[in-house]
Amino acid sequence: MGNQDAVCAIRSVVKQTKPTNALSMNKIAFLYGAETRRLKKIIHKTRDRDLCRRANAVLLVLKGKTKSEVASLLQAGRSSLNRWLKWYDVAGVDGLKTKGVGRPVRQNRDFICGVLKILLKYTPRTLGYQRSRWSTELFALLLNKLCNIQIHSSTIRRWLPKAGIVWRRAAPTLYIQDPDKKEKLAAIREALADNSVDHPVFYQDEVDIHLNPKIGADWGLRGEQRKVATPGQYKKHYLAGALHGQTGQIVYVGGERKTSDLFIELLEKLKGQYRRAKSIRLIVDNYIIHKSKKTQKWLSDNPKFKLLFLPVYSPWHNKIEKLWHALHETITRNHQCKNMDDLLEQVYYFMDTAAPFPGGKHGLKRVYHN
Repeated sequence: MGNQDAVCAIRSVVKQTKPTNALSMNKIAFLYGAETRRLKKIIHKTRDRDLCRRANAVLLVLKGKTKSEVASLLQAGRSSLNRWLKWYDVAGVDGLKTKGVGRPVRQNRDFICGVLKILLKYTPRTLGYQRSRWSTELFALLLNKLCNIQIHSSTIRRWLPKAGIVWRRAAPTLYIQDPDKKEKLAAIREALADNSVDHPVFYQDEVDIHLNPKIGADWGLRGEQRKVATPGQYKKHYLAGALHGQTGQIVYVGGERKTSDLFIELLEKLKGQYRRAKSIRLIVDNYIIHKSKKTQKWLSDNPKFKLLFLPVYSPWHNKIEKLWHALHETITRNHQCKNMDDLLEQVYYFMDTAAPFPGGKHGLKRVYHN
């Protein structure tokens, strides 16, 4: 039988058959097996239990089972079964698929997230509110007021991560601006570009060593907190260090007071180790010992030394700060030393093994024992 003959045969069946229910047209498709195969495929492969149950109900009805029998087999109500059959009659198998559950989204999420990003450019106080930081409740209040919409703070809290808005600690900054910032940074870049054996450049700074340990996080078992015994003595020691801007080599001295004498002692050590250098430049901050009369007198007597001052309150431009951070993370944080001598022994050993920095794998060095 050709395609044309098959079409004529189907049409004759349609004309001769008086539909007794809404499934009559789909019974014709069932006779040719197309719907049967599709329904069976859905039943065996779908992970949607509700869709599987509906497809099974329709398949049983198409096979000749009565509605009462199908409802009994599937433990379904007659009203539910009639509703499924109606869906199938109107839209076929697609009508049986599970629709989205829950209340439909009433608000435009992209629009609301866009408004939130605009609000983040301001602080609540600039908009006339008492709070200094944003809260989801205040976000909801402003959205309801400005956009004439109804949205709850819990909804906003759920949407914030998807909009790339996170709760994060603020970074401190200062209103004070150095009027000579560009000139100072330009001089530092020029010196670093000319860094050589004859004209070495160093990052210089001081660091405080406290006998009372800096407390920090550490790995431990859940529910337990590591105990760090503190000596309860407020003792301090100071290091003055210089980090070579090219090789990472470290030169340092220590003392009980952070004065001009400590800084000059470091300069003298650099003078001895780099005798053949034609000039020695140090990138320093604006601490008072770097500008004292005693320091200026020493510099005038040693003209090959030159200090390059950083812009005020700009410690991130000083690379030796990374060395001090590594010192605290490796040695002073959570230390168990009972006296300053034991602590300084570890500090000095770190400073000796950290050179050249970075790259010395300082955190993996074994402890030296006499």
